[in-house]
Order: sequence, then structure tokens, then C-alpha cells
Amino acid sequence: VPGVTSLKMPEPGKKPVSAFSKKPRSAEVAAGSPAVFEAETERSGVKVRWQRGGSDISPSDKYGLAAEGTKHTLTVRDVGPADQGSYAVIAGSSKVKFDLKVTEPVPSPAPAPAEAPGAPGEALASATEEKGGSPGSTSAAPDGSGAPEDPIGLFVTRPQDGEVTTGGSITFSARVAGASLLKPPTVKWFKGKWVDLSSKVGQHLQLHNSYDRTSKVYLFELHITDAQATFAGGYRCEVSTKDKFDSCNFNLTVHGEGSLASPHPRRGQGGGRRVSLEASLWDCGRRDSRLEAPAEEDVWEILRQASPSEYERIAFQHGITDLRGMLKRLKGMKRDEKKSTAFQKKLEPAYQVSKGHKIRLTVELADPDAEVKWLKNGQEIQMSGRYIFESVGAKRTLTISQCSLADDAAYQCVVGGEKCSTELFVKEPPVLITRPLEDQQVMVGQRVEFECEVSEEGAQVKWLKDGVELTREETFKYRFKKDGQRHHLIINEATLEDAGHYALRTSGGQALAELIVQEKKLEVYQSIADLTVGAKDQAVFKCEVSDENVRGVWLKNGKELVPDSRIKVSHIGRVHKLTIDDVTPADEADYSFVPEGFACNLSAKLHFMEVKIDFVPRQEPPKIHLDCPGRKPDTIVVVAGNKLRLDVPISGDPAPTVIWQKTITQKNKVPAGPAPEAPGDGGDSDEWVFDRKLLCETEGRVRVETTKDRSIFTVEGAEKEDEGVYIVTVKNPVGEDQVNLTVKVIDVPDAPAAPKISNVGEDSCTVQWEPPAYDGGQPVLGYILERKKKKSYRWMRLNFDLLRELSHEARRMIEGVVYEMRVYAVNAIGMSRPSPASQPFMPIGPPSEPTHLAVEDVTDTTVSLKWRPPERVGAGGLDGYSVEYCREGCECPGPALGSEWVADLPTGAQMLFRVRAHNMAGPGAPVTTKEPVTVQEILQRPRLQLPRHLRQTIQRKVGEPVNLLIPFQGKPRPQVTWTKEGQPLAGEEVSIRNSPTDTILFIRAARRAHSGTYQVMLRIENMEDKATLVLQIVDKPSPPQDIRVIEAWGFNVALEWKAPQDDGNTEIWGYTVQKADKKTMEWFTVLEHYRRTHCVVSELIIGNGYYFRVFSHNMVGPSDKAATTKEPVFIPKPGITYEPPNYKALDFSEAPSFTRPLVNRSVIAGYNATLCCAVRGSPKPKISWFKNGLDLRADARFRMFSKQGVLTLEIRKPCPFDGGIYVCRATNLQGEAQCECRLEVRVPQ
Repeated sequence: VPGVTSLKMPEPGKKPVSAFSKKPRSAEVAAGSPAVFEAETERSGVKVRWQRGGSDISPSDKYGLAAEGTKHTLTVRDVGPADQGSYAVIAGSSKVKFDLKVTEPVPSPAPAPAEAPGAPGEALASATEEKGGSPGSTSAAPDGSGAPEDPIGLFVTRPQDGEVTTGGSITFSARVAGASLLKPPTVKWFKGKWVDLSSKVGQHLQLHNSYDRTSKVYLFELHITDAQATFAGGYRCEVSTKDKFDSCNFNLTVHGEGSLASPHPRRGQGGGRRVSLEASLWDCGRRDSRLEAPAEEDVWEILRQASPSEYERIAFQHGITDLRGMLKRLKGMKRDEKKSTAFQKKLEPAYQVSKGHKIRLTVELADPDAEVKWLKNGQEIQMSGRYIFESVGAKRTLTISQCSLADDAAYQCVVGGEKCSTELFVKEPPVLITRPLEDQQVMVGQRVEFECEVSEEGAQVKWLKDGVELTREETFKYRFKKDGQRHHLIINEATLEDAGHYALRTSGGQALAELIVQEKKLEVYQSIADLTVGAKDQAVFKCEVSDENVRGVWLKNGKELVPDSRIKVSHIGRVHKLTIDDVTPADEADYSFVPEGFACNLSAKLHFMEVKIDFVPRQEPPKIHLDCPGRKPDTIVVVAGNKLRLDVPISGDPAPTVIWQKTITQKNKVPAGPAPEAPGDGGDSDEWVFDRKLLCETEGRVRVETTKDRSIFTVEGAEKEDEGVYIVTVKNPVGEDQVNLTVKVIDVPDAPAAPKISNVGEDSCTVQWEPPAYDGGQPVLGYILERKKKKSYRWMRLNFDLLRELSHEARRMIEGVVYEMRVYAVNAIGMSRPSPASQPFMPIGPPSEPTHLAVEDVTDTTVSLKWRPPERVGAGGLDGYSVEYCREGCECPGPALGSEWVADLPTGAQMLFRVRAHNMAGPGAPVTTKEPVTVQEILQRPRLQLPRHLRQTIQRKVGEPVNLLIPFQGKPRPQVTWTKEGQPLAGEEVSIRNSPTDTILFIRAARRAHSGTYQVMLRIENMEDKATLVLQIVDKPSPPQDIRVIEAWGFNVALEWKAPQDDGNTEIWGYTVQKADKKTMEWFTVLEHYRRTHCVVSELIIGNGYYFRVFSHNMVGPSDKAATTKEPVFIPKPGITYEPPNYKALDFSEAPSFTRPLVNRSVIAGYNATLCCAVRGSPKPKISWFKNGLDLRADARFRMFSKQGVLTLEIRKPCPFDGGIYVCRATNLQGEAQCECRLEVRVPQ
């Protein structure tokens, strides 16, 4: 069934029998002290071996071995750092491992504060025991040395326990012997109990495998990068071949900053809690974490003897992840298993199936007719579309189709009073992220909602913050919501501590987003400005802030301003206004706007302008009354979009005519003459006056209103084009007056150009931009930078304070994600529109330095290097490597090369080499050889390493390929010569392939002529080494010769033949003799593997004739043809002749007579009718049927039958015309008889 895996778990009730009644325990011993390890066996006289690092320990000055009855002792004298490591004791098939840890001697040792009275000073751990052929775990040696070869099982080297810090990398390796394997073994890696890591391969986890042809060892590696606290726990490696299976358990411990992450964290403890550094250091100094828990304790025995209230504590202490399943099986352990009388084959302990697939649970019964019941969690299963029951012979099968998570349960098969149980585990397919999380930027106190969409409804997901899982205990702060395929994380009121990276993790990947929480900081887009107004005019103070929900208070000289019918306060969106109608001198004061909740205020001053009109006699010349000494008033500044009102008091009698004009200038800066008829205004101007525009509209955006004593110039919503010099001219018959008013319109800056990205790193980049083309009439105060993900629509602000420079280094980006940048320019008026987005870019960091750089080979001009990939590759992948070299003491590296073989080097030079890894982000950090390499080949004697299987005669069948690989050593590269029977090899069928380390003899299709003695010779100058190989090409033999029958007597035949002429170039193993009956010519084997050339065939049948044939056999098989006897051999009958007696012949002839005559019948028309009678007579009479005297044999509507004297006439669908007299007549040599009847055919009414 696709997707179904039968999982055979070890039976908990069958504990392996140990040869030890007392096992040695791991110990910590101070340097210089002796270490004593004791072991006791179950019975005396057992041979016990002590080992260290896989090698046996013999008595010496260092080691003392003692045995007394069942007690065995190992003493390590004068312990030093070199004695630290892993030891083992072996008795029979039981092997117990224990560790010795050496500590520095302490002058005044004090007991640890937490130790119980009487406890030893060092932490002890029960050693692990390994049984032959059973899966077990191997602890890592404390000194970091590799584990010794395990003679039991498939593993050569098992994965060891490992420790890694958060963010680091670690590799677990397993080596499997492949010399005896025909096919590569299958290896699976698991985390916990059932999680198959092959489906989790990605950024943090990779699986690698390789094969070493020289040592014939398979290497399998599990590589974990950027380790997180959640990676800690128990792992398992399973290796299987066609007929063997082995597994190994190991643990991964992840150390955090200042704390040690437990492989099995207690439920309810969040990863974000900090552990006291002092307590952590004391705990690590008191005991070794790897020696803390007894490895040989039987968890099943502990659970059996413990009370139910202790189950959870024991599960946490021993790292049990499936307590529910163990407790179920514990009930079966408490009663002794009896041999089943109802089942011949029970269910497996557990099954695993992928969600959506089907599974078959099969049992085999002792009674094929027995009835069975299937139970699920104790409830009987009824047949339906998903549950199908099958019964074939003694087999009973339950098929579950379209498995779902509801089918993950315990199942039982009940037969009478017996039942067998199993558990079904339903494995969900990986849940994929269909829509990722979006980065968010909020203010303190605002609501945050992350939303992510996955591929399956109701999927189990985990929310994490900065790598730490958010649990349900924190629901007072976080709310988790599921809506079909969408998952939401809600933070009602964000705080500064909530900022960070949030992730949603599923079984098929994770989505990552960043949350930036800003302090409440109010930005002022437009501040209030000083005003100068006259009596009875209107004064309007206006400001604009960034938050439209912010309220504020208006102050007058520091006191709150109370609105009335003349003073009005308004708040529309982000704009706050204070309007004062009919201004009086009392309104002249300092006005301020104070936003609520922010420590800032906006201030401006209201100036009251008095109109001083002196009494003049009539016929007064016109005059403009402005406080502008020297006739050069200050520039009037107005913010773009605001209202500009120029109130000019005038006088004159008669009332003067007012003319408003605006100068239109050109951009060329040339000297300009004084304005005409402007007394006292002569001088140089920056721009040449090109023209003047008359302003006379009384309505519209730009308008002029004139009364008797004043002229008002109004611009609604000032724009850039309204900037310039305005000329006010008043005339009457007496004279005229003129004033120039300069108006400057200030605005926000123009949007800058698109920023440029450079120096892109792993999580950072440099952003550069140019100032805006127009600064809005005010100097640019700084810039604001924003970024977003390429596929997102949400921009996030990167700086809270304005950037003064034209570049910024952006950090805290996610490697491998595409980003875009944009920039705002800010002046005193406000913030510009955003610039166009930059070109998309992806933060990618170069890889780290390669690891394990080593020199593999050196010649007079070349150096061969080898290394392993970098520990951190990153999102940019790995494009390749570059190799550089230089002489020792020289700083300038040689040319970069792209291979691991460096050639054309000066002989005898001292060279240093370094290797860099490259990806699209550029070269990574180099790794350099530790010592200089001398470019000079070391002379090494030639030596052939002839494999063991080639030292004996090599046999191959005709037509098979021959591939003989012989490794060798020798420097410089030796010369290889092959000969056969002393003659050089010739012909195209035999090919020789040589490499620097081995030579191969290859024959594509072997023939008998290739048999012989081959010799291979290595030669380096005057040194040589030879090896001889005997190749035997074998074929099927020819048939035996001259088969003949020597004698035949009774039921026996004696045969004899000669050996075959061609034995196939190998020994004849025997003959096969067959016989065939002359009648059927079916051949039957009489003798097999018969070694002699003569035999006797017995138990033949009298009177039959037989042929015989013989095949010859060797290691290849039987001969293609057989030697067959030419003539059959008859088995004669005995000589007695049988004479039958003579008897007088009797006459049994008899004339026909009807024993049962025909009977009159009445039938219905349309239905078949039959007439029956019975007759006897000898010889058998001839039967004839007649109707009304007519013979019926020619009529097809009538069928006549005769069986054992019973005569039948069948009339098909009779009609009224078929009625009449029917006669049956019987005739033979002795006479004649007949009978008749009447047939009436009725028509139904």
C-alpha cells in the first residue's frame, strides 16, 4: 500500500538477558589518584574482557585486572588526562560501556552544596549495555575521540551525542560496513519517535552520503546549521539491508546564552526564561551533564513499580515523548503473555500511514472458520465505505481507506476470548505556507495583527518570537486565532518589548516577519506662524501634526484659552485651527498649541498693527501707511497652501486709486536698475525685471479688495507661482505713493531621486541618495528612510531621528528576502513625497571559510589539497572555491585557481595555501594551511595491497565481466606492468586502467581463453613489487559419453556411462539421471547429484518400455544436452500364460414390448408438450413416431429422445392443428410393437 510503513517496535515485556548482575559505573577521579571499576557476573567462570577505545586491556604497570569468583575489578593507577575516555567490559554477548573523567586535584575539597549526605563527590552515571544485534545508543567519548568499531550490528561507527550553541552547526556521522553488502543500505534519520527528517531537509538540515571504495565503508551524515533551542532532543538513525536491520539513538543538546537548553524541556516552561549564570556555572562544575542520567535503567520496570502520580515526572526525567502509548502497552506487560491458541500471526505492535492513504491490518487465525471482531479504542467497527473486512482462508484483513487524524487510535482484533492489539499512527503531510507574514510598524499602544495562510485547514502551527515559542500561558498578552486556512496572532496593546522577529512554523516550513514598535512621537508637518493683523481683522493660527487622533489645548500667554463667540477652536483630521475674529489690541499675545500626551508645544506671536492716520488738510497726497522704515519692508513668508492676506492701510484726499502689480522675472542674474518712480529704492537687483502683471480681479483665488482707508490683497492657497515682488501703487490728483512687498512661498521639498544600494551584506546594506532638486525654500533638515519586502505593500520606517547625511547603513534584514528602499526629505515645513523605490536587492552574505583543509598529496611540481564545505553557506548557495598560494614569508598570494590540484610549483619551495568559498555575494573568509608545504615528492617504496578475495583462485562464468581492482602505494607514481603466463597482455578484449592509487584489469565478456595466471608488477626506479592472480573462466560441461544399458532384470535396469569430454574448466559436481515411459515420453528425475558413472534404476513397471538420459553438473549448472539411450528398454512380464475358459453363448434376444404405454393428454396451445413411454427389447429396437399415420421425423417442430429405454416426443408450442392420434412404433429383428394415444390442444379463453 503506498505510504504505509509497518513499524516493528521492540517488545517491552521481553527484556534482554544481561550477563552482568552488577555493572561498572562512570566516575570522575582527580588526577594522580587511582580509579577502580567493579563488575559482577551472573555466574562464575565467565570470561571477561576489559577494553578502552575498542582495544583489549592487558595487565601492566598502568592497569590492574583482578577476578575473584563472579567479581571482576579493573584498576587504573596514577590517573592522568591521557586516561580520560570511554571504557567497556564484555562478557559473552553483553557489553557495558562506562566513562572515566579526570579532574584537576583540589587542595581542600569541599562537598557540593546540593549533594546529599554520603553521596560521592563525583557525579556517577550508569553505564550503557549493548546486546548483540539489538538497537542501542552509544554515548560520545568525553575526550571527543571517535567511537570504536562495533563488532555487533551493521554500524562501523555509530552517531555520538553532541552539544552545540544556539546558532551554531553540528554534524552527526554514521559509518556502515559495505564489504558484504550487494546493494547500498537504506538509512533513515528520525527526531523523537516518528518524525522522519528526510521531509525536513532545507536551510537548517541537510543529509549527505558517500562511499569509500578503498575501505568499502558507507558514510552517512546529518548536518544541522543555525541550531535553535527547539532542535534539542533525542534522535535515531536506522540502517537496513535486505535481511538485516540496526538502529542507534543519540541526543543533541543546544546551549543558549548563559543557560543550558534541556533536550526535553518541561511542559509549560518557555524558552524565554533566563537561568542564573552563577547557578548554571555551579551546576556545570558539579557534574557532567552527559553522566547525569543512568543509561541502563529499565524505564518499563520503573513505570511498572511507580504509582500513577509519578508517571509524568518519570516521563520528563527519561525523555519519554509518547507516555500515552507506553502506558497502554504497560497494561499488557503486567500480565504474563501466553501462547495464543487463536492466532497464528498477530498484528504488528504499531503501523504508520500517511494522511489520505489506506492501510491494511492483517492477522492469521488458527481456525479458518472462526469469526472475528475489529475494535477501535474499545468500540466495535461496523463495515462502511472506509472500513472494509476481508476473509481469505485463515487470513482476516481490516482495510482503512482515506486515513485521517481521527483514525490515529488503538485497534484490536478479537477472536472468541482472545485478542491482539496494535496502534495506528497517522502521519500528516507537510503543511506549506501559501501566503507569508507581512512586516509591521506600529506605535506604542496600538493593536498588532499578524496574518498567515497555510495549505490545509485546521493545521497545527507554532508561533515564535525571536526563536522562542509563544505558549498558551501567555494568552493575557497574545491571542491566537484560526479561521480556516488563515492563522492570526494578535497583540492588543504593543509595547517596546514586543519588537522583534515573529515566525509561524508548520511541518513544511516557516514564515518570518519583523515587528517594529516606535515610541509615541508626534511629527509636526506644519507649525503655527507669527501673524500681524490690524484692528477688526481676522487672525488664524493653523498647525498640522502626524496623528489625526491627537487632541490639544490652545494657550494665551501660558493660560488656557476658552473659546467664545469671537474665538473659535477647530480640529479637522490632522489640522488644528485657532480663529480670532475682530482682533483688538488686547489679543496681542503669545499663543501656543500643546498636544495632549506629548511633551512639546507650538508657539507663535500675534502682532497688532495700529493704523496711524495723521490729520491732514484736504487735498492730501496719497500715502501708504506701513511700518517699514527705509521703504524696504521685510519679506513676507507664507506656507504653501495657506491663505495670504496683505492688508495695506492707505490715506489720501481725494480717495486714491490703488494698483497692484507683480513682477515677472527671468532667471539670468544680471545687474538690474532701480525700479521706476520708486524713490529711495535704487540699487542692484539679483534678477532683471522682465515684465509686470496687473492684478485687478476682485473674485477668485487671487483677488484685490479696496476700501476708502485700506487695500486688501488675498491669495487663497498660496502656491510656488505666487512668490515674487508685489508693487502697490496709490494715486490721486495730488500725487502718488509706491511700496514693494516681497512674498516668499515655502513648501515641503521635492521628492528625492531613487536611492542607490551598495555594500549588500548578510543582513545589511548601504543606502545612498541625492538631495532633492528643490528644497521648498527652506533648508533640508534631514531624511527619513523606509523599506519593504518586494512582494509586500507595507513600508516600514527605519529611523526615528532625521538622518543628516546622504547615506545610511540599514541593518536587521532577513537573508534571502528581496527588499526595496525609498527616502523622504524633511524641512521645517514638513515631509516630501516619497522617492521612487530603489532597485530590488537581496541581502546575501558570503559563505564562511571552508573546513578541514588538509594536504592530500605532494609531488615535485604539484600539491593536492582537500577540504570540506563551509559550515555556513547562506541563502546565496555555493558557487565554487578559489585556491591561492604564496611562498612562506611573502604576503602577496599567487593566482587564484578553481580546482583542488595546484600544478607547476617550484620544486623544494616552502608554500602556504589558502582556500575561499564563493557565492553571488562574493568570496568568504579564507582558511590557510597551518604549516608551510614543501613542494618535494617523498620517495615511497612500491607496495601492492592485494585484497583478500583476490589471493585465491578467481572464478568467473563465461560471458560475465571481470573487474579486478588492486590498490597500491608508491611515490613517485609507479609504473604498472601486467603479464599473463609471462607474456605481455595483447588484444582488445583485456583492458588495463591505471590511476595514481590503483590499477584495474577489465574484461567486458569473459571467455575460456582468458583463464590463466596473471602477474602485476610495480616499479619505481630499481624497486619493484609483484603479485600473482589466478583467473579461472568456467562454463557448463558437455554431456556424458557412451551411455548404455548393461543389464535389465525384474523391475531394475543397470546403466553405465563415461565422464564428459569437457568438464567446463572446473570440477564435475555430479550427474542427474532421468527416465521416460515410451508411451508418454514425460521425463522424471531418478537420481540427483550422483557422483559415480554407473547406477541401477529400480521400481520400474512391468510391461512398459523406458528411455534413460544423464546430465552432467558443475558449479555453473547442468549441461545443455543429455546423453540418452537410443533404444527403449522393456520390462518383461513373468512366463505364466493365461488361458481363458470357454463358456456356452446364451441368446438374450427379445422382441420389443412397451413396459409403459402412451397416455392420452390435453395441453394448452402455445406451451411445449411432451409424450413419454418406455420400451424394452434386444437388440435395441428402432423407434418411429407417427401422427395420424404420418411419419414425424422430417418435421422440425417435433424432437425425439431415447435414453435407457425411455422414449420422449417433444412438441414445440402446439396449436389446435397438432391434435390427433400419436403412435410410437418399436422394431428389431425379433419383431415389432407399438402404442398410441390421443392429444387434445386447447385454446385458452
